[in-house]
Amino acid sequence: MNVAALGAAELRNRLHGDGLVYRVGPYAVRLRSSIDQVLSAFSCLYADYPVEPDDGFADFHVYVHRPQNLRRWYRPQAIFEFDGKVPFKPLPFSQSYPFFEWGLNWCVSNHISNHLIIHSAVLENRGQAVVMPGNPGVGKSTLCAALMLRGWRLLTDELGMLSVDDCLFAPVPRPVSLKNNSIDLIANFAPEAVIGPRCEDTVKGTVAHVRAPADSVARAAEKATPRLVVLPQYVEGANAQLIPLSRPEAAMQIAGNTFNYSRLGLQGFATLTRMIDGCRCFEFRYSRLDDAIDTFEQLLVGGEG
Repeated sequence: MNVAALGAAELRNRLHGDGLVYRVGPYAVRLRSSIDQVLSAFSCLYADYPVEPDDGFADFHVYVHRPQNLRRWYRPQAIFEFDGKVPFKPLPFSQSYPFFEWGLNWCVSNHISNHLIIHSAVLENRGQAVVMPGNPGVGKSTLCAALMLRGWRLLTDELGMLSVDDCLFAPVPRPVSLKNNSIDLIANFAPEAVIGPRCEDTVKGTVAHVRAPADSVARAAEKATPRLVVLPQYVEGANAQLIPLSRPEAAMQIAGNTFNYSRLGLQGFATLTRMIDGCRCFEFRYSRLDDAIDTFEQLLVGGEG
């Protein structure tokens, strides 16, 4: 059973009650919330995700709710709880849904120990996974959304989970987060895309999330082999350009975009170097999404030779 099969009334009852347990790739989340905007955005963006038994195990117990003090009504706020603790200061009530997504990112990046967690988008096509690490503002999520909406399998937009055991990426296909101008850019690029509500005036500007393809969600148990590392950079007016990158330089760039590299120690180093040894590495500058997708398709063909 998936979330959509529950129906609106049952979904509301579960979120308002003991919570809904659903699965995202290798982990399960128990979500509770009585906030309508969390309910409506979740029902839209997570419709295809499998529901776990009510009494099943959950890796993360998340509760997004109003405070009990005056801030419940005056300049209302939202609180994010994880395992009964409050790790963050409250945010404005209007940011309740993105608060859930940001908080869940924190849960995963701080409490998973059997994967090297890379701040990157990861997508797969023709058996080849491409890893796109990058800091905010480089165009990573926009390019990720465009590729997935042109048939690439989404593994993640934000948290690449590279197994320390087999050096394969575990899919975590959650909604893709877009900011500011990227929202309209993707809406115009792919009118069929399902984009959740826009939330304005956050620390990141205006944010919205794009629903992951149903096929990517259905294949969340299928790991992927990394074959390409591409460091994207949006440059206004630039033609699509690939610049070869040495493996040592690529390794340094990725190490600087990990959440738990130092915690894993030698295991993290060994996992990263093993991945890099099997990849072709590039920097990539682009401005037009269609040109970027054509370039990625050519990369795939080159890797099959």
